[in-house]
Amino acid sequence: MKPFTTLDATACPLGLTNVDTDQLIPARFMQTPRSKGYGQFLFHDLRRDGDGKLRDDFPLNDPRYATCGIVVARKNFGCGSSREAGVYVLVDQGITCVIAPSFGDIFAANSIKNGLLPAVLSEADIELLLSEPSVVEGRGIRVDLERQQIVAGNRVFDFAIRADWKKQLLNGWDDVDMTRSYAAQIKAFNAADSQTRPWAQPAKQG
Repeated sequence: MKPFTTLDATACPLGLTNVDTDQLIPARFMQTPRSKGYGQFLFHDLRRDGDGKLRDDFPLNDPRYATCGIVVARKNFGCGSSREAGVYVLVDQGITCVIAPSFGDIFAANSIKNGLLPAVLSEADIELLLSEPSVVEGRGIRVDLERQQIVAGNRVFDFAIRADWKKQLLNGWDDVDMTRSYAAQIKAFNAADSQTRPWAQPAKQG
């Protein structure tokens, strides 16, 4: 997985509340192999009208945000079912950061495993960011994971993220890599444990 350090990209002011994973990618499209690209299905049923035509009033259909790498939304983003495809569809579209006041728990965990940053801002700061000219006009903003800051125009916002998730993203680690990073501590524990609890050690063969 590619390390996430800083991201300079256009941010789409989506502004929706309670975005669920079925809105992110309707279940019927999950029969398609991911190798064909899930990005084409992102918000499929919200972006189109009853005739399948793209709606002019949906933010992602605005040319200013056509190549956005960041989405700004309101609370409870990624709620609903546990489908990991809800993250795939964003990443395949080139979106590697979602900024919101809160996230569905499973969605957030799946995001980390796929290199997508779920940055948590207060609801008040989200409203400021959604109206920030650099966002609205599609001029781009910066997300700095090390500093946990979002720089938009003349404004700087501090966002929250779990310390272990931050470490994984900065290093590009999956869960196995994270465990291996504690190899020395694990070895030391096992050595000490074998002395204090020899009866708990696996029996030697032969």
